[in-house]
Amino acid sequence: MCGIAGMMNMQRPAGIDTRLLQHINRTQRHRGPDDEGYYCDQWVGLAHRRLSIIDLSGGHQPLFNEDQTIAIVFNGEIYNFKALAHELKSMGHEFRTLSDTEVIVHAWEEWGEACLSRFRGMFAFALWDSRKRALFLARDRLGKKPLFYTMSQKGQFIFASELKVLTAHPDVDLALRHELAEDYLMYGYIPDPHTAYRNIFKLPAGHTLTLHPGQVPVPVQYWDLPETTTTLTWPQIQESLLEKIKEAVSIRMVADVPLGAFLSGGVDSSAIVALMSQLNTGPVNTCAIGFDQAKFDETQYARLIAQQFQTQHQEQQVNTDDVSLVEVLAQLYDEPFADDSALPTYLVCKLARQNVTVALSGDGGDEIFAGYRRYRFHLAEQKVRGLLPSPIRQPLFGLLGQVYPKADWAPRVFRAKTTLQSLALDSVDAYANTISKIRYQDRQSLFSAAYRHSLSGYTGAEILRQHALNTPTDDPLKFIQYLDFKTWLPGDILTKVDRASMANSLEVRAPLLDHRLIEWAFQIESQDNIRRQTGKYGFKKVLEPLLPQAILYRPKMGFSLPLSHWFRHQLQPLLHEQVLSPVMMDSGYFEPRQLQKLVTEHVSGRGDHGAALWSLLMFAQFLSRQA
Repeated sequence: MCGIAGMMNMQRPAGIDTRLLQHINRTQRHRGPDDEGYYCDQWVGLAHRRLSIIDLSGGHQPLFNEDQTIAIVFNGEIYNFKALAHELKSMGHEFRTLSDTEVIVHAWEEWGEACLSRFRGMFAFALWDSRKRALFLARDRLGKKPLFYTMSQKGQFIFASELKVLTAHPDVDLALRHELAEDYLMYGYIPDPHTAYRNIFKLPAGHTLTLHPGQVPVPVQYWDLPETTTTLTWPQIQESLLEKIKEAVSIRMVADVPLGAFLSGGVDSSAIVALMSQLNTGPVNTCAIGFDQAKFDETQYARLIAQQFQTQHQEQQVNTDDVSLVEVLAQLYDEPFADDSALPTYLVCKLARQNVTVALSGDGGDEIFAGYRRYRFHLAEQKVRGLLPSPIRQPLFGLLGQVYPKADWAPRVFRAKTTLQSLALDSVDAYANTISKIRYQDRQSLFSAAYRHSLSGYTGAEILRQHALNTPTDDPLKFIQYLDFKTWLPGDILTKVDRASMANSLEVRAPLLDHRLIEWAFQIESQDNIRRQTGKYGFKKVLEPLLPQAILYRPKMGFSLPLSHWFRHQLQPLLHEQVLSPVMMDSGYFEPRQLQKLVTEHVSGRGDHGAALWSLLMFAQFLSRQA
């Protein structure tokens, strides 16, 4: 696992400022503390930071082909590299290392852009083919590895694994994207292909970018979730699902460094550990983060699995009064990021790094097998939409949604406002309402009149609408799973894990996000993913011989923090200092009286705005770094 960066002159061969390239690349030293390397010619400069995982002595980058006409910098892992190397050797290619990086170089020589269809792994790479005078960038199918790019004000193309590399370049335009506040406060992150900055972009998952001098590059999609023209039968699921997951786990256990697993005590991480234990010759290294408040703590379940499979288990308890890392988070993500589970994710990565360099995680299970509660709610809402025509449904539920009180403090059964609002909307807008960190009406009240007017009717739901046009299915469950694969998964889940792990120089691998497994699992009928209000039904059934019922069918907890408590106690000074700061009040995004009202209501106990205030706090910290 590594960090990559580079520059390309788009108009003429003017050479590369090597010292500047070194300077910006070293801002991501945490991604690769073991080594660095550079290549520069008159057109392009490539830079690399290395965390050694495979071929510890021979994997230095940039790496070249036999005649030095092709150079590559690579971040990630190609899990089937040994089979590909064998095939390429049989075609006459000569290998000088045992690394997966060299496989990409020779695969490019043999198959060109079509080489991507052969790779099984997670990756972001930049390959310079001097013969074609072409720079080829690619990002893996799911977006596990990040890749940012921009065009400098002097016409130089610049790319990197992290935003901080680009923002360290003196010629990069750092003007903020106008829709930033609207998109961020809806999603809690900035969805691909956008960033917080107007002229800096993320290469979307499953896309490539090819650059030639004098030409305008356009991202091209090379992979998408498959059309669901066929469905798997229940016997096929029972017969094949576990073996497919086990095979995905097996190929991710290849490493020349110590390897372990995260163990939260949830279904997904427990399944990964169970299968690793079957494949490993010795005890699996596992680690878990706990909290000193029972409602946030899952370590008893992690311990249950650790004991069952005799793992080498490590735990660390977090004091819920300790807020010392809150301000560190804003520095990790380089742009606003509101997922509060980023903090325990950072801590579990730090804990894991004490004993291992590679950790397997259970990420992806909820997206593939429909484990989120919001999926069940959306299906129930869709049934109501099907029963009532929109001329009746929209005004009826629209009015009920307006008058029903916002009751975050009440038991969940009485928190119907969001559901009523969603029933008045079409499927896309309803899902946008469901996933919003701050609901549309609440965002509107927070925004200044000038900012609302400047958006000209734009809402963050437009991003979902664009993805909805490409949905390969009309199944209502798979429809919203697809939207999550395009937004939530790369924008939140994978971003959170990448930055938290790389900050600790740890590589994280996610077997459940193996693209072959996903292509197969996307054919599972929705009724076999959600049955009798049980999410991940089929997945859990095939795991019954491996895992105890107490793990499989307990209520989902997730990594969460006591935000509401923090903002009334330990974080109250920071809340006033940041959310009500001049940089927020004068930003033009917000109505100052509404910010003050939100803080006052929460601190006094008259309202519970913990999630919204956390989003605003992260936004304030981002803005303060821009000032």
